[in-house]
Formats: sequence, structure tokens, C-alpha cells
Amino acid sequence: MAEPKLHLSRREFLLTGTALGVARAAEADAPWDGAAKVHKVYLSAKRAGWPRPNMDLNQEIREIEGHLAELQKRYPRHIQLAGGEILYSPDEVDKWAPAAAEADAILAFNMTTGVFRTLDKLVSLGKPTLLFARPYAGHDWCHASAFNQQGKKADVVASSDFGELDPYVDVFRTIHHLRYSKVLVMAPPGRKHGNEGYQKQFGTSFSFPTYADLKAAYEAADVPEARRLASAFIRQASRMIEPTEEEVVSSMRLHLGVLDLMRREKANAITIDCLGGFGRGDLVAYPCISFAKLNDCGQYGVCECDLESTMTQILVTSFSGKPGFVSDPVFDTSRNEVIHAHCVSATAMQGINQPPSPYLIRSHLEDHKGVSVQVLVDAKGPVTVARFSGPAKLLLSTGEATGNVDDERGCRTKIRTRVSDARKFLRNYALVNISGVQPANTRDLLHRVVFFGDHTDMIERLGRLTGFQVLREI
Repeated sequence: MAEPKLHLSRREFLLTGTALGVARAAEADAPWDGAAKVHKVYLSAKRAGWPRPNMDLNQEIREIEGHLAELQKRYPRHIQLAGGEILYSPDEVDKWAPAAAEADAILAFNMTTGVFRTLDKLVSLGKPTLLFARPYAGHDWCHASAFNQQGKKADVVASSDFGELDPYVDVFRTIHHLRYSKVLVMAPPGRKHGNEGYQKQFGTSFSFPTYADLKAAYEAADVPEARRLASAFIRQASRMIEPTEEEVVSSMRLHLGVLDLMRREKANAITIDCLGGFGRGDLVAYPCISFAKLNDCGQYGVCECDLESTMTQILVTSFSGKPGFVSDPVFDTSRNEVIHAHCVSATAMQGINQPPSPYLIRSHLEDHKGVSVQVLVDAKGPVTVARFSGPAKLLLSTGEATGNVDDERGCRTKIRTRVSDARKFLRNYALVNISGVQPANTRDLLHRVVFFGDHTDMIERLGRLTGFQVLREI
């Protein structure tokens, strides 16, 4: 099971020295990386015909508890199972609810038929609830889809194989990760961010430091340490083209400032209005390199103050261990391709603990200033492309990465993908907007986040259990 964690690259691209010390200090107090708390409960009627009138309920529960003990043993750092009460009626749910108040999710077992009213009351608590129904246990599993249509957080496993619970360990831990993550959002005063919906949906916390806060952290950063990081970064690059060494040092000072700000705020994610901030003089350097380093470490750095892409990265990276690449997609229907381009990219796109791709040190494309990174992503294979469109909807597509593109047109890093039907994708693009609601700007329609691997099943499970709808663009 993939588990995001701080990782020291052999190539020194990741955090070293003082920066690593800052990161380790944050890791020591990282509630987002803790085990998911899952409260188990058994649903039964007092009298029931299914699975049989003379069923020994306690014996059935003992058998299930044995399977759950094995599950806990396999994933000791990922889940903490608690509880085990039997609920016979909706009234008992009210009395039981405080016991599960701190739980990230509920794991309910359908023991007999005739438990719908109890199950409905349980799901209505608002906690992500997974119902496990063995064959012949009862018929109440059939309400799962209706719960989802009502916006309730529920999913069902109907199987004789308890191994089918294993994928949900990742799901539960992602729910915990979302709940305890903290995002720093930096933009001009008065800008609306839409964070309230995400906080209500997932429990994620948000804080709003100012550009002045980051500038103070930049000024306080250890300059010799920044020079050491810059030297390692330049040495490990395939080539440095436009930037000067002093510009790289400035970017590393900003990175140390970002790390310090995140440590003080106890945050694991940051998104900054970087294009506007640098253009206005609010930023002394572009944060492209800092974001690349954060994403390589299993934390989150996202450009353009894009909360939707930030939440998408937190969702998928948590269970996959794959950094996200926020992109401006470029269609080429003549080749049935979509090229994903941006000036910020992790180097370890194949996985946080995987070898990094080669990179060039470049200027930012749109103004030929500052420092960015052109990652020559050499990985090929399935990719998942996603983006939240508000907390209740997520746009999703899949494709096949076929290599990188080295072209001076467009943003620095480019990943070429082949899709099943580029023309259909183009027509369906941002189909959530079919309601006629026009977004505030092009970015809100344009950005997508690319992850290596096909993560469709996991995203759909998370959608059912956390209450967002998955809309396929292709």
C-alpha cells in the first residue's frame, strides 16, 4: 500500500541538511499521516428469517472478528479498528453515535435481513459508512445506490471474501488524510477561495498567510543553506539554460521560507497565486522549485492558488503515492492526443519513492523570468486525469502516457498522452459546466491534474464514501 512520506533522494534533489530537519520536525507532528480510525458495528434484527431463523449471531460475529483481526495485523499503521457493538434498532443508533464521534469511517456488517431503518439512521449520521454484506445475510445492501443519489456517504461490499475489504484500507486512510490535512492559501486580500465547501465535505483545514509572511520567512532563511541546496540542484540537473546561479539561490531561499511557514502553520499543502504575485512584486521568486520539491516528498505545492487542483492532489496522492502534475491540457485531435503542459512538475512522477526523471533548469515560460524546472518525464503507461469542480463533483478521464515533449511552445514540462477519443474528450471537456454556470476565469475550466496509473476504481470508491459525484469526460 502506497504511503506518502518524506524521502531523501540519492540525487539530493529532495530536502537535505537544514531543510530535511525542518521537514522531519513537521513529520513528527503530522496528523494527516496517522492511521484511520474505523468504528465497526453489527446490524441485526431481533428476529429474522434470513440468513436462517436459528442463526447464532454471536458465533457469526466471532468469525467476522477473526477476519478483522487479520486485516488489522496486515495494516497496523494504516487503520485502527474499534467498537464492535450490535445495533438492533434506529433508536440504538442515537445512543451509540457518541462512541464513534472521533471515527473517520464506520464499517457496518449486515448480519440479518430487516435492518434498513437502522442502516438508514446510521448513514444519516454523515460519517463515511461501508456496509459489508455476506451472501444470504439479508437484502439491505440494495439501498446503497439510493443513499449515494441522496448525497449520503455510503458504499457496499457484497462478497464471501473478506479480502475485498483490503482496498478500503487505502480509502479509509485517504479519508483520514483529507480530514487532517491543512492547506495554506496565499492570494491578494479579498479573493474568494471556496474553501468552506471542502472543509465541510472532507474536514480539511485552511489558513491564509500573506505574501508579507512568506517574504519575512524568505528574509530569515539560512543563505548558506540555500546556496548548498542550489549547488546540489544545479549539479544534478542535466542542464541549466536561462537562469543564473543567484536566481536559483533565491528560489532555494524561498523554498526554505515555504518550509518554515508550513512548519509553523502545521500544514502539509500550500497553493499560491504565483503568476500574479511575482508580477505584482509580492513574491521575490517563483515557487516552482519549492513546489517540485514538496510534491516529490509527498507534500503538496500547487501553483496559481488553485484550490480544486490542490484538493485533487491530496485525494489521489494519499492512496497512490504518485505526485500530481497540474496541467494546461493541449488537444491535438489529428493525433488523438492530449499534451499536458506546465512549468511546475515533480521529478518523481512514477512514485514518491521511485527514481526521479532528468530535469533542466529553465526560466518560467510566460515571462522568461525566475526559475522553473523542465522535467523530461520518461515514464510511459496509464494515466488518470482528474480535477474537483467544487467539493461535490470530480471530473475524470484516463489515457496512456507516451513520453515527454521538448518544444519551446507552451509551458516547460510536457507529457504526451494518447486518449481513446480526443474529439469526444474535447466536446465533453468541463461537462460539469453544462448547467450554464460560467466559471470566474479560464483556469477554473482548464486545469487538470495528471497521475501515473489508472486510479478510477479508488476514486469512485472515495466518491461514494465521501459524497462527491464522479463525472467521466472520456
